[in-house]
Amino acid sequence: GWWISRAPELEEDLALGNIALDLLGHARALLHYAGTASDRSEDDLAYWRDEPEFRSCWLVEQPNGHFGDTIARQFLFSAYQVELYVALLRSTDSSLRAIAGKAEREVRYHLDHAAQWILRLAGGTEESRERIVVSLEDLWPYVDELFADDELMERLADVAPRPSSLRAGFDRTVGSVLAEAGLETPRAKPARAAGRSGEHSTPMGYLLTELQWLARRHPGATW
Repeated sequence: GWWISRAPELEEDLALGNIALDLLGHARALLHYAGTASDRSEDDLAYWRDEPEFRSCWLVEQPNGHFGDTIARQFLFSAYQVELYVALLRSTDSSLRAIAGKAEREVRYHLDHAAQWILRLAGGTEESRERIVVSLEDLWPYVDELFADDELMERLADVAPRPSSLRAGFDRTVGSVLAEAGLETPRAKPARAAGRSGEHSTPMGYLLTELQWLARRHPGATW
């Protein structure tokens, strides 16, 4: 959403804003469902948890950076989300299947949007190509965390897919787009990311401060 009024063209202001709204909708649906287990609302989970209580991958915690950084991050995360939501369509949990049914269609658009920009930037000027290459290399260390299995996911095997099972589809999608763009798949060493264990990258604290301060400054306020 930060890119609205700052993107390279008006259509991109609208596209990125709509993607942000889609992702917000997914988050609300998932937080609402998660809250039913402990009688908490989506607002309780979003605004009243501290940093160590959040479970998120480091990839989505990284700063927007320049436009190429945002596109590279969206491309990688959307390629992962498509695999995730397609797998959740087969979940034994009816609520997760319903959420995935709507989200899967939307993240396919997110992936196509980001992929078209990867091709456009890679095939543009020398500077745009160099920037998107660097963006992909800088973000690649955070990819492996998306597919790391843990004890919790083993216990939820009938409800949600094992993260490692999603890697092959992700690699095919990313590899195909990068090959079309004439780019090599980055080989950067994986970061020691542990966001799903509550250990977050430095930007996470700043993100939460910005997103939570209003609710915490004025508890119970409505508008």
